[in-house]
Amino acid sequence: MPDTEYPNVYTMKVAVVGVTGLVGTVMCKVLEEQGFPVSEFIPVASERSVGKTVQFKGKDHTVISMADAIAARPDIAIFSAGGKTSLKFAPQFAAVGTTVIDNSSAWRMDPTKKLVVPEVNANVLSAEDKIIANPNCSTIQMVVALAPLHEAFGIKRLVISTYQSFTGTGMQAVKQYNLERKGFEPQAEEMAYHYPIFENCLPHCDIFLENDYTKEEMKLVHETRKILGTDKMGITATAVRVPVNGGHSESVNVEFERPFDIEKVKQILRDAEGIAVLDDLENNKYPMPLYAKDKDEVFVGRIRRDASIENGLNLWIVADNLRKGAATNAVQIAQYLLQHKLVGEAAMATA
Repeated sequence: MPDTEYPNVYTMKVAVVGVTGLVGTVMCKVLEEQGFPVSEFIPVASERSVGKTVQFKGKDHTVISMADAIAARPDIAIFSAGGKTSLKFAPQFAAVGTTVIDNSSAWRMDPTKKLVVPEVNANVLSAEDKIIANPNCSTIQMVVALAPLHEAFGIKRLVISTYQSFTGTGMQAVKQYNLERKGFEPQAEEMAYHYPIFENCLPHCDIFLENDYTKEEMKLVHETRKILGTDKMGITATAVRVPVNGGHSESVNVEFERPFDIEKVKQILRDAEGIAVLDDLENNKYPMPLYAKDKDEVFVGRIRRDASIENGLNLWIVADNLRKGAATNAVQIAQYLLQHKLVGEAAMATA
């Protein structure tokens, strides 16, 4: 059964851009699972994939070009096709009235665009938002856990270490890992990384910047501040790529502005939307990618006080990076838009 009911349903023409990729495939799956009211499904991909067939709701659909998709004027276009593609084509979809939910980094820090995690800040959305940014996968799962704690105690500083699945890099990384796992040495053109990923950890997610942090690490800094609505929060991060086939894990050290009770922290997390607390140490129960795989919740555990600083807390946060870290979050944005009549026929009916 879908998690969301759609009273007074307005059916939607929905395009998935980058439909043949890892995230695009999961987006289609989540749309199906949630029973999103799709009246016309429009699969879109690069020119080399045009003409291929994908399945949606048990039916075959032919992948079309970007130009043909824009001409079809979908109500919603969910993008997972890379930043350059989004910068070029998202405005063209928006110009014909389509609401774009973009999974790339292209629009996240644009001050004119909303950066949205529905459990945290969906209320900022309006019918005028035609390009909406989906945050980075590691940011999404972290702010779901941190937002209710920030509201209760005020976060002063975060120290973040991530352990990120190679699936977050895309198809080429999956191919590299599988070749290495089978004992083959990938050719240079088959390598997604500078080094092997099988039985290895790479402290190198995305490119290095002038400040010696990686782009992924700085996404955690800038996106977290934007979503939580603060420029004052101190944040530092180290992002590591690990040989895990799906699921990002994060060790997050939090320094609060105000004192807290550890049981209160746990209760806030249990009561928060989208979170599953898994913190039963007597029975060795704690979040792991194995638990999070193919699930939409953010799992939080190893919840404990950091006695080395005043008002310090440690958290271990895990989620499926292809689902809540990408596809599910995008679909949840679409659900919110529809439920609040901010898109397509629904928006026009209430204008």
